[in-house]
Amino acid sequence: MDRKGIRGPWRTPNVTADGLKIFAVIIMLIQNIGIVIIEKGVIGLDGYTQAQLSEAMAKDSKLMTAAGVGSVMQLIGGLAVPIFAFLLVEGFLKTSSYSRYLISIAAFAVISEIPYDLATSHKIIDWSSQNALITMSICLLMLYFLGMLKERKGIIYTIAKLTIVLCAVVWVTLLKAQFGLCMVLLVAVFYLFYSKNALKTFLGMMVSLLYVTGPLSFYGIWCYTEERKNIIPKYAYYIFYPLHLLILWGIVKIFL
Repeated sequence: MDRKGIRGPWRTPNVTADGLKIFAVIIMLIQNIGIVIIEKGVIGLDGYTQAQLSEAMAKDSKLMTAAGVGSVMQLIGGLAVPIFAFLLVEGFLKTSSYSRYLISIAAFAVISEIPYDLATSHKIIDWSSQNALITMSICLLMLYFLGMLKERKGIIYTIAKLTIVLCAVVWVTLLKAQFGLCMVLLVAVFYLFYSKNALKTFLGMMVSLLYVTGPLSFYGIWCYTEERKNIIPKYAYYIFYPLHLLILWGIVKIFL
């Protein structure tokens, strides 16, 4: 979605892949601070039913403030989902080795599961939800099969593509993977309508409404220049995911 040279009088910033990655990681960190420290730690959300929480907040202004802060941080976190989906498609299209790309994300998905479970449920193993890299791994598999049919036209192939997307939706739903439905649909939209910027943006923004603030991320995507400098090594992003979850869990255990 290169916009260099056609920005007109209303010049917008040039955003590189590194800029999108750093922004998305910061937003993800804010969201997870809200989930792990505010909601799971300060509020102790798992110890309340919805009715009990409402009653407790009515009696405790500090608890109400904390709940408000946690909700705002969750809303901010919605900005990261479209960007991660967009970058996943860009990575798929530009990687020199699909198998290495998939193996890297799948390996860190496995590595991240215990830190994710500790941070979100304080259990070593918790099957109630799975981490976001599981979702990304499923999306990469979906992209592989969609890629096999990319140039195929006709109703039969359209049905086949929709079936592939539906299978990915089923898997993320069964696994209860983080960002599941929204991520799968966004990745499918970004890939299937890659060259149709207006349609891709419109459909992507509609899907992103699942996270309320998601459509705002499309400003950064619109400004994307396709420039990739790898200022920060790609594996640093992979390592950051389980590492920051462990650190947040440690903060809750030690201080809360």
